[in-house]
Amino acid sequence: MALQVPPACDLTLGLVCVDKSTPGRTVWTMTADERFANPAGIMQGGFLSACADSAMGASAVTSLEGRRASVSNAEMKVTFLRPVTTGSRLTCTATVLSAGRSVIFVSASIVDDQDREVARASSSYVVRERHH
Repeated sequence: MALQVPPACDLTLGLVCVDKSTPGRTVWTMTADERFANPAGIMQGGFLSACADSAMGASAVTSLEGRRASVSNAEMKVTFLRPVTTGSRLTCTATVLSAGRSVIFVSASIVDDQDREVARASSSYVVRERHH
C-alpha cells in the first residue's frame, strides 16, 4: 500500500507543515474555515483535535530518525481553552516528550493569530516496526 503525502485528512483541514527541521518537533498552520464551525460560529472541537493529532503523529514519526517503523495513535486527550472563531489562523506546535522503543509520548499546543492558546493535547503513539 502506497502512502499518500500529504494525507487526504490534512488536505481537507488545510493543514500545512511549516517546520519539521528538528526531529521530534513539528509546527503546522491552518485556518478555522467556516465549514468547521458549529451553529454558534465557533470551530467544532473535533477539528482542533484532528489538527493536534496530525501534528503530534508527524512529530512522533520525525523522532524515529531512520527507523523503519510507523506510529499509531493509542490514546489522546484534548483540553479546549478558548473558543475559536471562523477565519482565525491557527498554529499547532507538537513536541515529543519521550520516545521509547515501542511508545512515543507527544504534546501539542494550538494558538490563534493573537498568540492565545486555544487548545492543548497529549497523546501516546505505538511504534510498529516495518520489516520490508
